[in-house]
Amino acid sequence: MAIQRRDLLKGMTLGAGSLVLSPMLWRMQAQAAGQTVASKRFVFVVESNGVRPEQMAPEGIERKPRRQQPMNGPAETVDVPLIGKKLPFSLEPIQKWIDKVTIVQGLSGRVCGGGHSNNFGALGCFPTAGESQEIRGETIDGALAKMIPGIFPHIGLGISKRLENSVIYNVSAIGPNKGLPTMCRPDQVYSALFGSVADGVAKQEFAAKNNLLDFLKDDVKRVEARLAGPEREQLAAYLETFETLRDRQSRLNEIQHTLRENAPVTNDKYTSAIETDRLDAQFDIGAAALISGLTNVMTISSAAGIRDFDICFTGLGLKKGKHSIGHGGSENGKTWAELYDMIRRYHFDLIAGLIRKLEAVPEGDGTMMDNTVIVYLSDGAEGHHSRCWEWPIVMIGNIGGKLKTGRYIDFPGYGQVDHRTTANFYTTLLQLTGSSRESFGVEDPTLRKFGLDQHGPLQTLFA
Repeated sequence: MAIQRRDLLKGMTLGAGSLVLSPMLWRMQAQAAGQTVASKRFVFVVESNGVRPEQMAPEGIERKPRRQQPMNGPAETVDVPLIGKKLPFSLEPIQKWIDKVTIVQGLSGRVCGGGHSNNFGALGCFPTAGESQEIRGETIDGALAKMIPGIFPHIGLGISKRLENSVIYNVSAIGPNKGLPTMCRPDQVYSALFGSVADGVAKQEFAAKNNLLDFLKDDVKRVEARLAGPEREQLAAYLETFETLRDRQSRLNEIQHTLRENAPVTNDKYTSAIETDRLDAQFDIGAAALISGLTNVMTISSAAGIRDFDICFTGLGLKKGKHSIGHGGSENGKTWAELYDMIRRYHFDLIAGLIRKLEAVPEGDGTMMDNTVIVYLSDGAEGHHSRCWEWPIVMIGNIGGKLKTGRYIDFPGYGQVDHRTTANFYTTLLQLTGSSRESFGVEDPTLRKFGLDQHGPLQTLFA
């Protein structure tokens, strides 16, 4: 017999599944009682090796020329609706959600220094050029983790070009000289996040079964037996995400627009030597961690950082690494620009998959995606050898309607009136969580000499 909706958890005990299932059940209980249950979530996807601004403009929009020097470029802000426009090739996977997409161009981040990677500065707005990677403060994901903490305040996932790297410190920090880890081995991440539901012999059983749903089946059956129709359907939506974790095989043959002539060899993508397999696995794990309520802030790093920026995406049929491509290298009849686009498109294929999974889970009057913002950028700003005059950003999501989306926004050139920085963008994200902060990171001294105010959010992004 189904229990009263508002008494969903009363008297219910969970065994091994308490860590994974309790946040889900709490949200369903709160929703059944008429309470607001939406949690704000932020996901940062950081790709290495720069994003060329001209490759991010939708069809029909031609950017005015800009030079890498002060007081350059247009003096006006371009603000164009995206509805009815075709996104550029690399962003096509998110065309379906164009009304939730915001492409932001023209933001500078000169304080970071530039080079092959800006390391922690990309998300922190402070200098970290070169091998030293000094951490001068918190990064935006670390700052948001303090505002909306979860069971894990922040989860960092990613890939390194070196298979032996289990954990690296490359783009995220909670404070000065306090880096946040990026976990690079999907098999280890899976055990670390979901293996923590058990101890002792049960933990060994989890490792042996290697499948979360099999391990939790008794708890799932107990919960299902006591749920009414609406809650039972909602639980099914949650569990569907964990079914994805059962598929540990490469899915590269589903990805179009690559150079692969043959279907990939089937392998366990959690332990694969192929970087695209491992990145695919990390997105699967990331979706499960968000949906199960383990965290509200996540960063997925695609070989970001000075030590990994020259990774080669062999899974896409490439033999040239990103360093060679960044210097104009071509391959298989494709120019460097086409190769950049192809690699970026693979990342947006994965981002689109994450969106679909979040949309499938009810939350409040909508879905989890309605309360989530996904931010894509590169640690290398506007190019392979960047100087951070521009920093293209793609944002998907509106946090319950708090952001005005479906727009292409291009701010004035560096030094022009109304020019803005990545620090202003990060301040915007912080204010979405209720923060009263008016600045983030380190001020740009040149812009200060020009008399430009660098404080405050990007007001034009707010609904």
